[in-house]
Amino acid sequence: MTDATIRDVARRAQVSVASVSRALNGLANVSDATKARVSEAALALGYVPHAGARSLSLARTNAIGVVLPDLHGEFFSEIVRGMDREASRRGYLLLLSNLHAGGDQGAQALQAMRGRVDGLIVMAPHFSREGLAAALPRGIPSVLINTRDASVNLSAIHLDNAAGARSVVEHFAAMGRKRLVHIAGPAENIDACERAEACVIAARELGLECEVVSGDFEEESGEAAIAALLRAGHDFDAVFAANDNMAIGALQALRAAGRRVPDEIAVAGFDDIPIARHLGLTTVRVRIAELGERALATLVANLDRERPPKSELHAPELVIRATTGAQ
Repeated sequence: MTDATIRDVARRAQVSVASVSRALNGLANVSDATKARVSEAALALGYVPHAGARSLSLARTNAIGVVLPDLHGEFFSEIVRGMDREASRRGYLLLLSNLHAGGDQGAQALQAMRGRVDGLIVMAPHFSREGLAAALPRGIPSVLINTRDASVNLSAIHLDNAAGARSVVEHFAAMGRKRLVHIAGPAENIDACERAEACVIAARELGLECEVVSGDFEEESGEAAIAALLRAGHDFDAVFAANDNMAIGALQALRAAGRRVPDEIAVAGFDDIPIARHLGLTTVRVRIAELGERALATLVANLDRERPPKSELHAPELVIRATTGAQ
């Protein structure tokens, strides 16, 4: 007796060969009725999928590549935690790499994922649009997080940095604060740029003075920036740091100088990393782990062709704690 083929199963089930393949491989974009017909036809014919052919048709590794600006720090551990939780639920493994070196090494980190993963999640806020478009491996489904538009047909999740920054400035204005310092992140980072720009615009519209000083997202830079302003005799009554790490550094500088928080100077950050709650830091909550989960779920949906690539806006929320007066 001649072994049954996938075409025999398709003919018996009265569906296309592609539908048989999707049904037998457990993909989501097949109706339950079609799955049932295919299963019954395969059983009746004694059809057994050829393992090698199945592997070639799927070309799946069951691995997702995750490329981040760095792999240490609470923000990145939280976003990876969210991705890993969702990946485990869906039967995928994560392969992690970083882009913190930038330039050619950053492009190499992306290209190294080719052939090893089914899809990519890329967070490269420091990459230029042109650099990212050149570095992304062709033909690999990808989801971009907080990254400049690479001018390709990819899904993207953007954080509403402007809304988050504005909510902080409005909170300071409602408190009666008049002289704001914004500790900005790296100049090449899109998140840092959007937060700084929104802060300056909101302050101007609300009648607040706003001085922007430079930081690098690390705690030490926030501490150094505020310590330098205090030594120089600058007069300010509120500090908004572009991330929580720099806000924590600012708190250390203020307390070392004997300045009372929030009575004299209110402090707020951005991200809501886990330690922020323990320190009573007012901040903009990003729901970091949820952002990671959402990126992973979006990528898997693209892999299974459940939806076309699209852009989403991730809305943050202001969380008021002790550093701006909440008890």
